[in-house]
Amino acid sequence: MSQVAAIILAAGTSSRFGAANKLLAGWRGQPMVRAVAGAAMATELDPVIVVTGHESGQVEAALAGLDVRFVHNPDYSQGQAGSVKRGISAVPQWCDAAMILLGDMPRVCAGDINMLLDAVEDEHSIIVPTFNGQRGNPVVIGRAHFGALQALSGDTGARGLLAGSGVRQVEMETDAVLADYDTPEALP
Repeated sequence: MSQVAAIILAAGTSSRFGAANKLLAGWRGQPMVRAVAGAAMATELDPVIVVTGHESGQVEAALAGLDVRFVHNPDYSQGQAGSVKRGISAVPQWCDAAMILLGDMPRVCAGDINMLLDAVEDEHSIIVPTFNGQRGNPVVIGRAHFGALQALSGDTGARGLLAGSGVRQVEMETDAVLADYDTPEALP
């Protein structure tokens, strides 16, 4: 089995969520970002890297006591690409791939993550979850594509890379891979 690192993107300003940082919003008795980190830690993902930016001290406090590595993105206001690049730069050489998780998708559970990990073949893998044919997150990017991730800019994330050939889609059993929370009203 390939060794895969987790990169949790937790740097954004949550501008659509209002004054509060959505990653710190309560989700089943804990901050949303802690639920995401807990799911990652309940799998073979290693290490678990959390990219912080906006309110980094509060995000780190929400993850206190967890075995995660923090990487700060001082340019978090420039878009998601900077956080992806910071996270990729922190992936140890012994990892064949990285799973990029979004800090606002707390419904993704360890079982979902494991289904994606089972699809990883080697450092050339690109894995995208789908539900009813719609693409979601988290995604897995093999080390052979890290250079392409380092070339990203703006707020597009890895969409261009994920639209290319050689992407393996894994149909999931739940819509959790589509469910993020951008507004307080969206929370259950």
